[in-house]
Amino acid sequence: MVKSIENYNPKLGNVEIVPEVISIIASIATSEVKGVHGMFSDLKNSTLERLGRKNLSKGVKVETVNNELVINVYCSLNYGTKISDTALKIQESIHSAIKTMTALTPKQINVHISHIEMGSPKS
Repeated sequence: MVKSIENYNPKLGNVEIVPEVISIIASIATSEVKGVHGMFSDLKNSTLERLGRKNLSKGVKVETVNNELVINVYCSLNYGTKISDTALKIQESIHSAIKTMTALTPKQINVHISHIEMGSPKS
């Protein structure tokens, strides 16, 4: 678990955030980036999973090292999407969402592009 230390008040107690909560926030932030087609559970599992309520935390792995966040995102992009720009937008979106919602700052956000969807993008 990661402890939120910003605005910490010892009289009120501790705030601890389970990594799955951070994973869901990162997954939603990723899905909002234009050009993202879907997410993978990880590189070993090549089954693409569309984002939905049942699998919101799929495609994102959160690790805590010395109370710092390291986030790995595994996703698929639509054909014709500029990979470097989209990966940067994914990183910025996740960073902003986590910082806003939890007051935590991720140490690393690693984006793994595992697939390019060759069909026409769905709007």
